[in-house]
Amino acid sequence: MDIKIGIIGLGYVGLPLANLFASKYAVVGFDINKNRIEQLRKNIDNTLEVNKQSLEKVSKQKNTSSNGLFCTSDIIELKNCNYYIITVPTPIDKYNKPDLKPLYESSETVGKVLKKKDIVIYESTVYPGATEEECVPVLEKISKLKFNIDFFVGYSPERINPGDKEHTVDKILKVTSGSTPEIGRKIDLLYNSVITAGTHLAPSIKVAEAAKVIENSQRDINIAFVNELSKIFNLMNIDTNQVLKAAGTKWNFLPFKPGLVGGHCIGVDPYYLAQKAQEYGYHPEIILAGRRINDSMGRYVSTEIIKLMVQNELKIKDSSILILGVTFKENCPDVRNTKVVDIIENLNSYGTKITICDPLANPIDVKKEYGLEITSKLPNKTYDAVILTVPHKKFLNLKLRALLKEKGILYDVKGALEKETSHGSL
Repeated sequence: MDIKIGIIGLGYVGLPLANLFASKYAVVGFDINKNRIEQLRKNIDNTLEVNKQSLEKVSKQKNTSSNGLFCTSDIIELKNCNYYIITVPTPIDKYNKPDLKPLYESSETVGKVLKKKDIVIYESTVYPGATEEECVPVLEKISKLKFNIDFFVGYSPERINPGDKEHTVDKILKVTSGSTPEIGRKIDLLYNSVITAGTHLAPSIKVAEAAKVIENSQRDINIAFVNELSKIFNLMNIDTNQVLKAAGTKWNFLPFKPGLVGGHCIGVDPYYLAQKAQEYGYHPEIILAGRRINDSMGRYVSTEIIKLMVQNELKIKDSSILILGVTFKENCPDVRNTKVVDIIENLNSYGTKITICDPLANPIDVKKEYGLEITSKLPNKTYDAVILTVPHKKFLNLKLRALLKEKGILYDVKGALEKETSHGSL
């Protein structure tokens, strides 16, 4: 049987995966965002994950059985696929509870075109049990087919690192799993045919789901530890980065650095695991403590900046502050769950006048998500404080001190600048 893959969700995860599979298989890329589809048909990816040349190599203007990628927002184009891979986001709500709505809706979409012997693979990060307990019932209800009799499912957690051009999807070992041993092997062979780094077949879907959710929970806890260290060492007037550099000379010291923890993975996934643990009557103390520390860092940074301004005898109310970077990480246009907004909100509470500059972020997305106005070009003026929140490469070559007024403060959140350049950092 010829393999034809439908990929639902063409964002930071789905598009690189679709582009990779399209080099060997016929792929239909589906997304409900019609503007996104129009751009992709012109071989333009505004997430900057896949370049134009790479898209041109695989793009098709018609949905045929030949290898390549056909992008569409029409569900009918998915009906001839026999593998469906769901790569939609799994965010949290304002109460830090898992929001499975995108997962439910994409499952309904697939359910409408699902046929006997088809395989549905989920890549979205979820808590252990979500695929079989939450998604499968939706597939059964919409398709009128029986799970593990008429259709099958698998789980292969995404391992995309937005903005990373070295560790691309094909170079990161992929965990796979299936709802039966045979389906697991089929799914493993499918991914192994394009993932040069290889695959790891987990014994069950729940094991694969759990493996994914603890990957980022572990990183979150480690970052929380060094964030707490930065607070302690700041009180002791010790440079945290110098401490970490010295400690890093030991072969088994883990090289984590302090910073803001946002984005769609590290700042979200621990809440999925915590939610499921609490359903079983267990309160996860370390996981939630790490989240509390990391979620507090935006307010901590803004408070430190205000202290430095007061020490330099700068008037706080109506002071001019330039924020450099609003995305959740450097060299990436993704603004989902960015913690830079926490710094901005807290500084606004002091009555400051803030200008936000980010050459990578989409102003429309920032306005829609956070109600903030941004500029992509550096204003030609000076400020009472300049805060390098996101060290995009475009910022690191600038003479940032030239943007300061007399006694002005330059704060480098991630310690990307030379120590002598800035007045403070985590």
